[in-house]
Order: sequence, then C-alpha cells, then structure tokens
Amino acid sequence: MTNGAFNVLFLCTGNSARSIMGESILRKDGAGRFHAYSAGSHPKGVVNALALRILDSYGYPIDGLRSKSWDEFLCAGAPAMDFVFTVCDSAAGETCPVWPGQPMTAHWGTEDPAAVEGSGVEKERAFVQAFKFLCNRIGLFLALPLASIDQLSLRRRLREIGDLEGA
Repeated sequence: MTNGAFNVLFLCTGNSARSIMGESILRKDGAGRFHAYSAGSHPKGVVNALALRILDSYGYPIDGLRSKSWDEFLCAGAPAMDFVFTVCDSAAGETCPVWPGQPMTAHWGTEDPAAVEGSGVEKERAFVQAFKFLCNRIGLFLALPLASIDQLSLRRRLREIGDLEGA
C-alpha cells in the first residue's frame, strides 16, 4: 500500500447511485487520507439525480461526479488502487479485472435505491437508507488502524464491515 493517501475504488454495475455515493462520502470524510473513485462494469453514463440530491442535502460534494467505466482505471496513468469495494451484488458476481497492485477487495452490498418503485417519498427513503448504510461502512473503514494492522486482519475486517446488518 502507499505511504501517502490511499486510493479507493467503489464499483457497481451502472455507476449511477451507490458507487457514486461511496465516492462522494469518502471524498469528504476521508479527505487527506484517501482519494475516492467510482466506476461501473456497464456504466449508465449518467448519475442518478436523486443520488445527487441526497448527497447535496447532507453536505457531501457532488462536483465532478460522473458515471464511468472501470476501464478508465486499467489504462496507463490511472491511479493504482489500494482498496476496491463492490457495493452491488451483480458487480460482486462479475469477473472483475485484475487490478494493478493487487488491492484489498471486499463486498459491501447495499440495496439498489434506484430499483425502488413507488412514490417519490418511498424512492427518497431508499436513497437515504443506502446513503446512511454507506456512511456507516465508510466510517468503520476510516476507523481501522491501517498503519498498524496486518494484511490478514485487514482483509477480515473489510469483509466484516460488508457483512454488518444495516451498516
């Protein structure tokens, strides 16, 4: 891993909501210690407007967020990742690329708020819930003693964060 800020990539198939929220949350809460990125295996090409609204309403940055392919992180000059977290079950089940530098990986599955049907209030509730789950998981990640924890323990702790109910 790096001696400076760690690079973290949040993956989801469409890269339009959950992975975008993860990127924004870590960008703010981990500022100075982490560089946050997001991508998708089959990006939708547009960020979900409700995801942006929720992020903005909680004071998280939305500038520069865009839906993009994970291929951007495989080409020459791309930042080498220290951590890669899948946030949707379909991305976790896909065959991911071999990431340069062999980053630590974990699955932090979060229900897809964009898949919720119903009233505007029900949809917003789903996005807020996904946002809060991601905030909790990222908060636990930020509390890990990365400078002093051994690799095996770190892998276990990353998996445990993803396994938490209602994280």
